[in-house]
Order: sequence, then structure tokens, then C-alpha cells
Amino acid sequence: MSTTVPDRTALGHLDPADYRFTRKAWIAATPSRAYDLVSDVQMIGTWSPSASEVHYDAGSGPHPGARFGGRNRRGGREWTSRSQVLEAEPGDTFSFVVEEVVRWRWTFRPLGTGTVAEQSWQLLRLDPVLGTTRAELDALLAHMADSAETTLTALARWVAEESGGRGHR
Repeated sequence: MSTTVPDRTALGHLDPADYRFTRKAWIAATPSRAYDLVSDVQMIGTWSPSASEVHYDAGSGPHPGARFGGRNRRGGREWTSRSQVLEAEPGDTFSFVVEEVVRWRWTFRPLGTGTVAEQSWQLLRLDPVLGTTRAELDALLAHMADSAETTLTALARWVAEESGGRGHR
């Protein structure tokens, strides 16, 4: 009699809750200004290494239920995605879900003369398009965390250069 050992690397044995992270950066802007920049999704391509051509649907904007689309890239692949705003609290929180698979959430907290911007990413459900093994999902998580760090750093640098260091535009 042989015993079959389940393949622990297959999607069925993975928990999407294991795939999440949060990154933070200090930005030389008020929470209100930082929120305005991030919730203007057209600007994301300015800072993000993996998103571009992001636009709200016609007549829409940063409010719960608003939809937007954009182009994404990872490695040699490029694709379009659709997102929906979940939270839009000026100066405080902006979050959205991408294709009902991933949630991005930004929060803004005053600190000194600027703001701590916190960017979180969470896998909401497993989807083979993101990977079919633990190794592929671990690589996705690492890539997205690096992308968030790059985005936060680029946003902080852009704000400092745009405002001439004043941060309160």
C-alpha cells in the first residue's frame, strides 16, 4: 500500500492571507497633499516601476465605487487591469482592489513637517494568473514589495523636488 503525499506547492494548499506586506516612507507634504497625489491615479505611473497609463473611467474620480484601468508590467510581461476604489478619505486613506484579486491601501499620518505614507498590498484570493506554486507566489510577493518601496521612494523624491523642499503645495 502506497501513501500519496499532497503537493504542498500547489495552489490548493496555499493561503492568500500569507501574501501581504506594508511599506512606509516619510514624504515632505501634508497628509492632504500626499492623499491628493496618490488618489489622482493618473500620477501613479510617475512613481511606479510597474504601472502606467492609469486613468479613472470618464466622469469618475477618487470616491468609493469609482473604477479605473491601467497597464501593468512584470518581467517581460505586460497586461491591462481594472480596479475599483474601496476607500477614499481625503488626507487619511485611499484603497482599491485590482480585479478582485489584490488590494492596495494607502494611509497618511502627519509626522513633523511631513507625512508618513504607508502602502499595503494584500492578496485576496488565489488566481493562477499570478502563479501556481508557492515559489511563484513568493516571487510575486517579493516583486510587489520591491515595487512598493520603489514607488514610495520615487514619490518622496518627486514631492521634495516638485515643492522645492517645502512639501506643502
